[in-house]
Amino acid sequence: MTASLSGGKTASFGKAIDVRKLLWENGHMPLPPYIRRSADETDRKRYQTVYAKVEGSIAAPTAGLHFTGGLLETIASKGVNVRSVTLHVGIGTFRPVKVPDVEDHSMDEEFFEMDVSLISEIEKTKKRGNRVIAVGTTATRTVEGYLSNKCTVFSTNGTIKGSTNIFIYEGYCFRAIDSLITNFHLPVSTL
Repeated sequence: MTASLSGGKTASFGKAIDVRKLLWENGHMPLPPYIRRSADETDRKRYQTVYAKVEGSIAAPTAGLHFTGGLLETIASKGVNVRSVTLHVGIGTFRPVKVPDVEDHSMDEEFFEMDVSLISEIEKTKKRGNRVIAVGTTATRTVEGYLSNKCTVFSTNGTIKGSTNIFIYEGYCFRAIDSLITNFHLPVSTL
């Protein structure tokens, strides 16, 4: 297996090595820089959203950390359609913007998955005059990346699978997202 990392570095592993096991045994949970302590074993469960299902992201979508199963049920009971997407956040998301013109910053590709029906559900929601609210920049980049054609689609058989390198900054015309619930983000970050 070969894995490319931001900055052009490549790591190669033989077929006999279980890379996931190796990472869990030797790696550290990547906490955001505003959490001023080292990661410990409790973070593997606590620093995760209740709706996380698929391994692959280098960080949890922190905007959703405060949601509990009960809170999501309460929101849904009020008539809100709660849907999820998967975006495997890459290291490039945390690379600071170092160019004078934000338009010159390039993002690394990040892989995503979402149910095909989500797109038509968004269209129906907007036609009714209701809002589409994203929890986090991760969900925003997934949906907006797809709808703005800033992605590569690998499969659409019930699930849209692809990759996007969308970078949303001032002046971007949102196609789906009307409101964003997000977390604290450091200055000059891509978030």
